[in-house]
Amino acid sequence: MRRLQWEDFTALAPQMSGDQRRAVSVAGLAHALHDGYTDLVYIMLPLWQTEFALTYAALGLLRSVLVGAMACLQIPAGIAAERFGAAAILAIGTALAGLGFCFAGASAGFTTLLGALLICGIGSSTQHPIASALVARAFAGPRSLKALGTYNFTGDLGKMTLPATLSLMLLVVAWRPALAILGSVGLVVAVVIYVATPRFKHGVIAHPRSNAHAAQERKRPHYAFPLLVAIGVIDTATRMAFLLFLPFVLRNKGASEQTIGLALTLVFTGGAAGKLACTFIGARIGAVGTVWLTESSTAAAILALFPLPLEAALLVLPLLGIALNGTSSVLYGSVPDLVPAQWRSRALSIFYTGVIGSGAVAPILFGRVGDMLGVWRALMLVAAFVLLTLPLSALLRGVLARK
Repeated sequence: MRRLQWEDFTALAPQMSGDQRRAVSVAGLAHALHDGYTDLVYIMLPLWQTEFALTYAALGLLRSVLVGAMACLQIPAGIAAERFGAAAILAIGTALAGLGFCFAGASAGFTTLLGALLICGIGSSTQHPIASALVARAFAGPRSLKALGTYNFTGDLGKMTLPATLSLMLLVVAWRPALAILGSVGLVVAVVIYVATPRFKHGVIAHPRSNAHAAQERKRPHYAFPLLVAIGVIDTATRMAFLLFLPFVLRNKGASEQTIGLALTLVFTGGAAGKLACTFIGARIGAVGTVWLTESSTAAAILALFPLPLEAALLVLPLLGIALNGTSSVLYGSVPDLVPAQWRSRALSIFYTGVIGSGAVAPILFGRVGDMLGVWRALMLVAAFVLLTLPLSALLRGVLARK
């Protein structure tokens, strides 16, 4: 199976039918909104800490409740979509996510804020399994990989635009009405999703496989997919832990809330570029080589933030974002290489559950470390933790060949 090339992305749109175009558009819209919602929390953490006098562990719990609900309900959301339809469940989930942020804007304390983010997480659990399955059902063969690549990229567009929008809104309105306005957007998008989602019959059309491809599937070691999940778990935990501490690192360097919002936008912009760039890098040096490049660069860039003043640190953040998010692109794209075709949908659900679950647990654990050791020492541990992916990925050398 060959790697995606740039022409694959640019040539996809003219070849799509009406239903395929609607499937990609709906999935991309949902991905952008839900990913943008979950990353709004990073901008709010310093404000909530001041408003409710919260510890780092409590802040980590807020993030973890949202992401934990999202992770735990991935597979149930997919089952519900099979029974009640993708359009209905995805629309309901999007509405719940929007309502959660409306409730967060009206929260009177830590407990009510926790409940609001729980509602957000329940709603956002519908996005990954249903939207990715919608794209997979709309396309067949190599074109499904192109469409999934487009869908995967749209999430980073949401991570760039929604935090930037919130940062600008905070210049003119308080955080409570700002969250209520952005939450209301989810209610509007939910209606669009329900109306525009194409109604595909459940199931995937089987495609004949060559004898060589079938023999290749039989040669895959049983440990390969679990090992890939483990690498994804460490990679995601590192990303979530770093993003938990980044606002406070910048605040210690003298950054305002607006500057922190800009900094997060720089990280997410670099992340979006990293997902696309690592697709081409992986084609040159392979998935394992790309993991070594991105993860070692992540550790080096985190450590580079320590001595830098605020202005220089902001210049590093886009490069850090490329390395921080780029790994996920090759990991996600490697899932189909490690499981038989008939198990890919289930394998993607398991992969999403594992990596998102690690994103839920990591802020709690590293938040506690931050309370005990301080932000800077905790970041040093984050930089060391990401390097665990290097020996694990080395075990996949030869299994994940270049394509």
